[in-house]
Amino acid sequence: MTQFANEYDLVDGIQMHEENPEHFHIPHDLLKKYLAVGQFIELRIDSPRFSVHPDAPEACTCPVCSGEARKPIIGHPIPMSLMKVQGTPVPSRGWGEDFWVRIVSRDGEQLQGRVDNHLHETKLHGVEFNDVIEFTLDHVLAIHPIHREALVLSMAPEEVKEFAIWLGSLRAE
Repeated sequence: MTQFANEYDLVDGIQMHEENPEHFHIPHDLLKKYLAVGQFIELRIDSPRFSVHPDAPEACTCPVCSGEARKPIIGHPIPMSLMKVQGTPVPSRGWGEDFWVRIVSRDGEQLQGRVDNHLHETKLHGVEFNDVIEFTLDHVLAIHPIHREALVLSMAPEEVKEFAIWLGSLRAE
């Protein structure tokens, strides 16, 4: 597993979902089962500290679910390889950061991915655009939509049925 500076680590998506299932959704295990080299997935890197600046707010509103967040998370909506997006500079505050990686190797639950965003907190965690980092399926927070059809087509018929039932349960919520 890749080691990061300043107590940063990759967020365990399964744990985050279990702690906040109404607002923190992760891909179904069947989608993660068929992830392959070349596909984009989203990870989050974070540290236990809230901020390196004393003027930072103690709590904030999550831009995705509008719920109260313990600390801000910087997001990158699109992998750089798909669309060259010039990010707005953000001062380093020790915040968490969601980012995209393109899978470069997979061995069961162990994966390696090439970072596909210019991260704002690089000075603190040391992760840079094009770095290859190691992670597990538990760290996967999202799968880029361009891969979802291929992942479903990879499934066996009984898996497609299980996945469809799961999707239906999401609509019922």
